[in-house]
Amino acid sequence: MDFVNRKYLVVGAGISGIAAAKMAKKMGATVCLTDAKGEADIKYDLAALKAVGIELALGEQTEALLTAVDCIVVSPAVPIGIALLQKAQQKGIEVISEVEMAYRLAKAPLYAVTGTNGKTTTTTLLGLLLKERYEKVGVGGNIGNPLCEEVVRVAANGCTIAEISSYQLEAVAKFHPHIAAVLNVTPDHIARHGSVDVYQAVKERIFLQQTAEDFLVLNYDDARTRSMAQRTKSQVAFFSRQEILSQGAFVKDGWIVVAWENQQHSVCRIEDILIKGGHNVENVLAAVMVAFLADVAIEKMVQVLKSFAGVEHRIEPVKVIDGVSYYNDSKATNPESAIKALETFDGHIILLAGGHDKNTDLSEFMGLVCKRVDYLILLGAASERFKEAALAAGFGADRIYEAGYSLEKAVEKAQAIAKTPQVVLLSPACASYDMFEGYEERGRAFKQLVNAL
Repeated sequence: MDFVNRKYLVVGAGISGIAAAKMAKKMGATVCLTDAKGEADIKYDLAALKAVGIELALGEQTEALLTAVDCIVVSPAVPIGIALLQKAQQKGIEVISEVEMAYRLAKAPLYAVTGTNGKTTTTTLLGLLLKERYEKVGVGGNIGNPLCEEVVRVAANGCTIAEISSYQLEAVAKFHPHIAAVLNVTPDHIARHGSVDVYQAVKERIFLQQTAEDFLVLNYDDARTRSMAQRTKSQVAFFSRQEILSQGAFVKDGWIVVAWENQQHSVCRIEDILIKGGHNVENVLAAVMVAFLADVAIEKMVQVLKSFAGVEHRIEPVKVIDGVSYYNDSKATNPESAIKALETFDGHIILLAGGHDKNTDLSEFMGLVCKRVDYLILLGAASERFKEAALAAGFGADRIYEAGYSLEKAVEKAQAIAKTPQVVLLSPACASYDMFEGYEERGRAFKQLVNAL
């Protein structure tokens, strides 16, 4: 990828945009970073960019920004359809995402994970598994670390695992992971993509450049994901929690098993895995399958699987108070993810839900709420719609509490009504932007409130 004597415009002053601007400048490019927000509204410190000579163009974005630009790197929060980027493409200026830039900089194998739910857990676990084989392992992308920084840090001495969102896949062109995994596809980000079919098509860009020398790991139990095998040139390896496969990763007699090239390998028992829930069995199956294809020895996987305690904000134990366990599942930003959390427990749940409403279908979610939730405490902008859906599903009005925009009030209410054997679970089924900067801030706020009880 050429940088010297070229001008780069980076659109979006988020984590990946700032990293891309710094990297392009370090590689010798002239760089301008633009954002529709003014500097006072950007939460990141831009002083380091100014110090190395990166131009800032904040506020109104006009066509003049495109003057003499050779390449545009777009942050995932910025839709590819905005007027500035459409005009750039009309002018023949290449528009790429930060993960595309990272791929072009990478000198070591790249393994990529996408899906609606489970990406962070699978990516984190995969990073630990691959440390059993590689000298250096990078973990980046949607997981929080800019991918361009990780591939440069790893150089040619290992591999990089990338968690990839649909937003990041909108502007890829040559992105070509040696092994890609698609965990599942359920309705999400419809406001951005327009329909679940378009959302799926964007997800499929993760394997678009793969060849017969590469591998694609797919969830056999998910119809949309299973169908992707018909549209790839790569070698397909399925994983399944429900079926015994002739080839792939699956569950047999309580064991994680990998079958490949006429051999079966028993990895470990399900009961030996620390992370609980059927969804986490699927995440483990996907990670094990990718690690196996990346030549990680089975015996080296076992200790990792037995010691991996999960990731922050995903059914994360916080505290036990008077016999009641509190769990932080702030990463559940859609109903499907919250359903997986509800399925982890046998029932008697006091559920904190709601937030920035994605207007996703709530029928299946509320059906499970009726079966497993004792009390429903609602928060944020989605509160009224969630209440209507709960009542329509048959959940009792006397068991619904509205906490407005106060997480503190919600936690206090949960403690006031909670008794053993109940658990208190924050699993919002919504984004957080009506009250917080992201699900991480929401989850940490919840933990702080619980730990102060």
